[in-house]
Amino acid sequence: MTPQAYCEARTRGAGSSFYYAFLFLPPDKRRAMMALYAFCREVDDIADRIANPEVAEAKLGFWREEIARAFHGQPQHPAAREIAWARTRFDWDEELFCEILDGMAMDIARAPIRTDAELALYCYRVAGAVGLLSIEVFGYEDRRARDFAVKLGEALQLTNILRDLAEDAARGRFYLPEESRRRFGASEEDLRTGNLHEGLLSLLAHYAHKASATYQEALALLPRRDLATLEPSLLMGAIYHAQLRRFSRIGMDVWRKSAHIAPITKLWIAWRTHRRLARGRLPDW
Repeated sequence: MTPQAYCEARTRGAGSSFYYAFLFLPPDKRRAMMALYAFCREVDDIADRIANPEVAEAKLGFWREEIARAFHGQPQHPAAREIAWARTRFDWDEELFCEILDGMAMDIARAPIRTDAELALYCYRVAGAVGLLSIEVFGYEDRRARDFAVKLGEALQLTNILRDLAEDAARGRFYLPEESRRRFGASEEDLRTGNLHEGLLSLLAHYAHKASATYQEALALLPRRDLATLEPSLLMGAIYHAQLRRFSRIGMDVWRKSAHIAPITKLWIAWRTHRRLARGRLPDW
């Protein structure tokens, strides 16, 4: 299997919302984005699937070396080889890949997130940095597109956190800040068991509102002259925003119901948003 085929299979097989946004890209841009996504999946799997922190750190160290080789040498892994191909065609910053790896290191270390500022840093590392790399592929003229990409990344990651609360709590990961949990009277045990008392419901509603407001802030930062080139970002935003709406529709009870949406629904949302943008209209977030 070629490195390109490996990255495409990794992206398609994950069932990610990102795959549906990439469908509308020209071949070279789609190839670059699948390389980026395959890298993200590889390092995310280290944090999610390797219980031994020392082994996980060693594997993350391998990826730090692979990224250095992708920019300055000869990488070994197929995803890193595709990154090496893409970075000669798009203005990718090596440091942003390091930020993503630093975000994964936060997951491996199980470092507690104490404040909203620490949550924002985590969101920047695991999603904002990906957004900044993505728009270099999509293309933009107005540098305010960078602010849009970071803010949208934050909205997407907040949605991920809410959608995956039950799974993350089962792994001992708690992304909603300690400071906020204390304020609303919600414990780690509540998050493990899905004990939806008034305090926990208020906490979840607070962050659902925060995520919704962050989507609006991202749209306000979107440079209108870059509307066409940044379409893939808006398609991803539309799909994730639909997941956030589903989170609210199920009463925020992700312990007993799923906030995920079906692949056919993702495809329909992507197509509907594509048609809306073609008419010069913003997504209906």
